[in-house]
Amino acid sequence: MKPHYPILDGLRGVAAILVVVFHIFEGHFPNFAQHPIHHGYLAVDFFFLLSGFVVGYAYDDRWPRMSTWDFFRIRLVRLHPLILLSVLIGGVCIWLDPYLPIAGQVGLLKLLGIMLLTATLLPAPDLRGWGETHSLNGPLWSLLQEYLANLLYALWGRKLSQRGLWGLVVISGVALTWVAVARGDIATGWAHSNLWIAVIRMLYPFFAGLLLFRAGRLVRVPFAFPLCSLALAALFCLPYFPINGLYEAACILFAFPLIVAMGAGGQVSGAGARVCKFLGDLSYPLYITHYPFMYLYGNWLANRKPTPAEAVPVALGLFVFLLLLGYAALKLYDEPVRAWLKRRFLTPAAPPELARK
Repeated sequence: MKPHYPILDGLRGVAAILVVVFHIFEGHFPNFAQHPIHHGYLAVDFFFLLSGFVVGYAYDDRWPRMSTWDFFRIRLVRLHPLILLSVLIGGVCIWLDPYLPIAGQVGLLKLLGIMLLTATLLPAPDLRGWGETHSLNGPLWSLLQEYLANLLYALWGRKLSQRGLWGLVVISGVALTWVAVARGDIATGWAHSNLWIAVIRMLYPFFAGLLLFRAGRLVRVPFAFPLCSLALAALFCLPYFPINGLYEAACILFAFPLIVAMGAGGQVSGAGARVCKFLGDLSYPLYITHYPFMYLYGNWLANRKPTPAEAVPVALGLFVFLLLLGYAALKLYDEPVRAWLKRRFLTPAAPPELARK
């Protein structure tokens, strides 16, 4: 029986919560050098690394009895229902945003067309003037890269030898370091103008995670979950450095793989295991549904210019609301929809002689 890695589930949830807090603060501190969670956007790179590890764990040994199309169907059922929900939320939020008169500028038919295009995860026309590839829900740029990573894995990466995988990881790591040092950060890849960098941000962490799984080099430490969570938060919160791009590249190249190796090698049970499961279940719906409300909050800040005393309760209420929204999306939508899709499209058909009984 395969081992399970509950601490990795928990770390995914911790990273998702840190992303939400990062985005709430972003409205107050648009300059990341002044932001309390200076490097919070690195959570995306951590997600890619976790994804590579988990995809290898879940599917590497299934290819003898699974086709490429089977793999794609499984991944679509896992990821796409919440993508559709997030596009619907994003469309409603932008249409009703009192500080962004999109209704008079775009029209309902054009908005519906952009929603349909966004639902495919293909880059869509920008509606906010920020140059975003997915302006209804900005984080969808990372899901496009997740799909691309899964495509590369299924068609090519699963067949790579250890040596070939090492070569890909080294080359993509050099490319990522070059981009990070040249820019001074890695907070990019979400716009039409820098979409190519999104691919670079995905390649190293995803295939490094796959390599880490296949190598099986896990690190066993006591209290792995709290230790890894604190390490992740500390890396996000350290200040900007004179060689900031090199620091962020080092986080992705070395620190994040070490944290994943510690999380996969650690043990948790009882209440700790339940916390990890809860955080893991919440992580994806929280990540994928929260950002349309960040647009609303940011526009409220820009137009109303509230005092700290006025903004703090709104920010706290927004945080609680987003947690509840993520949990509701999980329980009331994602889990039942995926269960139906699994029964409809993933359950193998019974042989004729059994189907008649």
